[in-house]
Amino acid sequence: MKGNFRRIIGVFFLLFCGLGYVQAQKSALRTIIVDPGHGLPDPGARGKYSNESDITLAVAKKLVDKLRDSLPGVKVLMTRTDRNLPGRLENAAQANRWRAKFANENHGDLFICIHVNDAPSTTHRKVVGYRTKVYYTGKGSKRRRHTRRVPRYSYYKVAGTAHGTETYVWAVRKNDSKQDFVQNSHPEELYGEKGDSSVPMFSSTEEKILATIRTKKFFSRSLLLANLIEEQYVKQGRFSRGVKQRNEVGIWVLHATAMPSILTEIGFMTDRSEEDYMNSQGGQLQIASNILQAVIKYKQLLDAGNVH
Repeated sequence: MKGNFRRIIGVFFLLFCGLGYVQAQKSALRTIIVDPGHGLPDPGARGKYSNESDITLAVAKKLVDKLRDSLPGVKVLMTRTDRNLPGRLENAAQANRWRAKFANENHGDLFICIHVNDAPSTTHRKVVGYRTKVYYTGKGSKRRRHTRRVPRYSYYKVAGTAHGTETYVWAVRKNDSKQDFVQNSHPEELYGEKGDSSVPMFSSTEEKILATIRTKKFFSRSLLLANLIEEQYVKQGRFSRGVKQRNEVGIWVLHATAMPSILTEIGFMTDRSEEDYMNSQGGQLQIASNILQAVIKYKQLLDAGNVH
């Protein structure tokens, strides 16, 4: 009797180990969503001769080709494949909501948004001459007329001098928003589990706890990938402005995606040398390669269990 019991326990142990091995071999990175920022009718930032929308699309296409060649077991999808935004989206806010919805509905495990930066110009003035200004003092019989010379100014703008790359993750203060999307996503989207997606897997309290844990995991993974991308830019000889948390307009695609997500600014449109670089075939291929190498390293760390 004891022998049979031990054999049964042994069988269960082997099955458990086997399932654990299979689970360990299954990569957590199955679907990557690549998002070229903007898209007509929204051209994004404008340079001397090009716009952000066209550059992000060109780089995204090259990145997608490289990802599919290098990671054949990973599905890679684009939010748009031509100059125009899909559907009849009236403004940038609608477009960003559509992008997040597309990523969530396709069960993305990673969201990579590509943008081009824009440094605002500053207004300056210089004296171009003088004019005579009349003014009065006193009242009644004591009222007196006076004149004085005052400068005339000419106003002009100077283009921003910022340059380099920077990659964003969502701001920590947006964690509650991120949790909402993680919590409201179906279980199979987050955990790869099969079943009736219309039936909640957990009670609301448990969902909130799990969403909090999942959001923290997504944040750490997003931060990891962002740092890996900036490291690759530096290896290429680019100037890196670092990894930053984003909390302003455009954050929707980061905090409304139920997955690790980053937004990388690949250069400044207002810097002529960077505009030339981002429009060149060589520059676009290098940027795509930088992001690819970061994703490959990210996947290796993920699959090795070195990422929490």
